[in-house]
Amino acid sequence: MLNNPKLYEINTRVWIKRFGPDAQLKDIPHTVWTDLKEKGIDFVWLLGVWKTCTRCISEGCFTPELIKQYNAALKDWTKADVIGSPFAIDEYAVNPVLGTEADLLALKKELNDLGMALILDFVPNHFGSSSEVLINNPEIFLQVDKHAWEEEPYTYYTIPEHPGLYFAHGRDPFFPAWRDTAQLNYFHPLTRDYMSGILQNISNYCDGIRCSMAMLVLNNIFGNTWSGAADKTKFPETSEEFWSAAIKEIKSFNPGFIFIAETYWGLEKDLQRLGFDYTSDKVLYDRLVKNGPTEIKGHLTADMNVQQKSVRYTEKYEEERALQVFGHERSMAAATIAATIPGLMLYQDGQWEGKKLKQVMQLGREAKEQRHPKIEKFYEKLLKTTNDRAFRDGEWELLFVHRAWDDNQTNANLLAWKWKLAVRNILVVVNYSPVQSQCFLKFNVITSDDKVLFNDVMNDKIYIRPVTELAEKGLYIDLSPWKSHILVYDEDLAGSGSFF
Repeated sequence: MLNNPKLYEINTRVWIKRFGPDAQLKDIPHTVWTDLKEKGIDFVWLLGVWKTCTRCISEGCFTPELIKQYNAALKDWTKADVIGSPFAIDEYAVNPVLGTEADLLALKKELNDLGMALILDFVPNHFGSSSEVLINNPEIFLQVDKHAWEEEPYTYYTIPEHPGLYFAHGRDPFFPAWRDTAQLNYFHPLTRDYMSGILQNISNYCDGIRCSMAMLVLNNIFGNTWSGAADKTKFPETSEEFWSAAIKEIKSFNPGFIFIAETYWGLEKDLQRLGFDYTSDKVLYDRLVKNGPTEIKGHLTADMNVQQKSVRYTEKYEEERALQVFGHERSMAAATIAATIPGLMLYQDGQWEGKKLKQVMQLGREAKEQRHPKIEKFYEKLLKTTNDRAFRDGEWELLFVHRAWDDNQTNANLLAWKWKLAVRNILVVVNYSPVQSQCFLKFNVITSDDKVLFNDVMNDKIYIRPVTELAEKGLYIDLSPWKSHILVYDEDLAGSGSFF
């Protein structure tokens, strides 16, 4: 498993139209992938390549909430632009709009030859509400009696192909059911066998999967969500978790296959214990949005094994765009934090250009937006900087931030850590606050020289400090609101100016 990799998320069905109105996977220019490789991307996540259930668009994709989102994302949208959710899957076959299985395999080889991995979707909880899988395999889906359907027609439904059977829509227990989906029954052994078989097939076409809402199929979560609907007397709850068995099976013949879980509710450790290589870090995101440096620092004191398996982000398809959430300056500070701590860093297509409009997954067209030069320049530097081997293979250390003087408490606004690889050191300091802040940082410097040269690679500045000053007082930091330093120095080679 790579150390601290970078993942790039692409909304494939919309993004591919940039290469032509009828462009397919085989038409993507090779330079797209070489450019991502140069930027340090390790994993390319092509979201939405599977065939979707178009038959359920009319019923599930025009709810008042979705229409509100369409209006915000694409002012001139029409019904023709609504192509359905990529998570309402008809079957795990390449969407014909995007090409063929051979095209997907060729793309995988193209990425692999560049040293990158292809990540695809796995939606464990459900299929589309009128999918081919439901029509052909009704026994693996959650079924209820007629009375339950009559009591809750929003959650349960029927299809003409199976008169007299009543199925559940997929759902998150804290929200209404997703009406374009059909819920799988994870208390039924046939369901587990079927989905394990799907996983084995998918593993032939990619190097890893991102599992949508992975926690919903945990035994206790599924049981609590569908209490009274899942018949435990007929299909008793298994003692083994689906993920434990399924991941072991895939890894037995493909040890390097990557499992990434979208998860919430503090279940990250549980899913990591079941075999997931990475789990989404919604806690850090929420603290970046709602809290300050103290809460963020507390989060970064977690067990290092957990942190290294955490997916860090400031933007992804489920959330609003970073510039909308944070604003310009704060978004750059948040991105600096997420990109320079241990774990997998996720970037969304459009993030580097400073896009503001959230993509709604049911829409097949995106609004045109102007690029943001300041944001582009920032990400160009951040990506180049975090390509340094010290971020990949070095040891990470959270630093204590000392007061600059007794009555100055602005040090609490500053976050600092250091990466070390052999003689290479990279010091990251972020002022995650709206006020000018100062501090002293104390850390060991091993050098025979009497001065240390710090190259501030994000701000194009050089600082030279006496070793005696660093030993006695520490490194003095004075940062404007939401600003950062990424200071590179080589201990035995300090002063040479050779940093990249």
